[in-house]
Amino acid sequence: MTNGRLLWVDDEIDLLKAYMIFLRSKDYDVTTASNGTDAIELCRENDYDLILLDENMPGLSGLETLARIKEIRPAVPVVMVTKNEAEDLMNQAIGAKIADYLIKPVNPNQILMALKKNIHQREIVSEVTETSYRREFAEIGMQISDSLTPNEWIELYKRLVRWELELSETGGPMADMLRMQKEEANLAFAKYIRRNYESWIAAPAGERPLISPDVMKRRVFPRLSEGKHVCLLVLDNCRFDQWRVLADELQASFDIDEDLYFSILPTATQYARNAIFAGMMPLEIRRHYPDLWVEEEEEEGKNLNEEPLIRHLLERYRRRETFTYHKINGAADVDRLLAARAQLAAAPLNVIVVNFIDILSHARTESRMVRELAGNEAAFRGLTRSWFLHSGIGEVFATLAQMDAEIIVTTDHGSIRTTTPSKVVGDRNVNTNLRYKLGKNLSYNAREVYEVKQPERIALPAPNLSTTYIFATGDRFFSYPNNYNHYVQYYKDTFQHGGISMEEMIIPLVTLRPKRR
Repeated sequence: MTNGRLLWVDDEIDLLKAYMIFLRSKDYDVTTASNGTDAIELCRENDYDLILLDENMPGLSGLETLARIKEIRPAVPVVMVTKNEAEDLMNQAIGAKIADYLIKPVNPNQILMALKKNIHQREIVSEVTETSYRREFAEIGMQISDSLTPNEWIELYKRLVRWELELSETGGPMADMLRMQKEEANLAFAKYIRRNYESWIAAPAGERPLISPDVMKRRVFPRLSEGKHVCLLVLDNCRFDQWRVLADELQASFDIDEDLYFSILPTATQYARNAIFAGMMPLEIRRHYPDLWVEEEEEEGKNLNEEPLIRHLLERYRRRETFTYHKINGAADVDRLLAARAQLAAAPLNVIVVNFIDILSHARTESRMVRELAGNEAAFRGLTRSWFLHSGIGEVFATLAQMDAEIIVTTDHGSIRTTTPSKVVGDRNVNTNLRYKLGKNLSYNAREVYEVKQPERIALPAPNLSTTYIFATGDRFFSYPNNYNHYVQYYKDTFQHGGISMEEMIIPLVTLRPKRR
């Protein structure tokens, strides 16, 4: 078994025998050709893992040979090896999608490095990544068991997401170990929230971790006061790992200042997003603006009053800036937004809500096809990336960059992949969310939930005097005893939100500044 099959094309191939000996000593099977025509014929008849190609050859040039080879074997990596250092040639070669460009004279280790990068990179990266995670596994476990501060929880979650992204690319067996470690971390996080959440809500804004009602006051208003043109872009239901794949697509155009903050409970749009735009907890919104608050049992849309909530917030803080508000549910909304460039440019503050990720999450539950396409977290991230690249949202970012806007990207909450059912019994007025319930006569396993019998202590409205809220923890989802097996089978392994987990509560708050070129 060889390390790979190589084709080396050079009109002075006889002068390269030392390289052939070196490569064969490293268990590579090397075939040679002295001109482009022979190389093309060899490619028709054989598969190669990599081709080394001289540029300056009689007859067909290296670039001409490259074009013909790509027609026959479009996937094979080609490394150009040449004496020519002309920038134009480099540009042409890179434009033709060469894998690497080496300037003669090259030493054997340069060749070996090109082979490792283009043939063996995946297994090398996989091995190094798994070894590195294995080395950090115990350290992360000790960190989980410590009494962490809010900022330490944020750093721990960042660390776990980094490993999740790296291990998902390698496809190695350590991914299962990471999944179990995340489950352990989420159980510890739920205990932490049970102990501390009530004190967060009672504390003044500057003495607690940043939570949903603080976003406008502590992140948006200071920038407006500095005279900056600000866009607050809210990606509904966007987890930190999903943001990371979007950041990869944006980093060429923006300087990115990345932070995380905490969503309030319930981690659901009705509560968390209204809290962002009102600068208030849900109970305060209901008291001060009863006409703008929609009760849980009402059928009316729960987020139809965001624009007036923003207006009231600006008025309360005596801010004179004008603002625009836009909600994007599909391509037509993107087109309308892009058509309003003049309006966007004139307003100091633009607020844009993008609902696609939340729609995708719900579609995955309801559609068998979407469930197949987003079978796991990595596939879910892949669909998010594909949407961003092909939906027109990228053009929205480009338009805002041209206006020299400072873009604050955030979300209202994240979601978690639920796998473990937790039985709950309630009357017909109990809400339908699978990660939180509120009602008068709930029956449940108290060890599996965060139980709040006095909702006002966490600033949540109580439709009745005896209303109790319960929040699912870890990867649990609430299920009813009636038709239990069908219910569990339908909702198991779906992405849900409303409860307590790092994925739902620790969410991105990112500042993008257009790069100057």
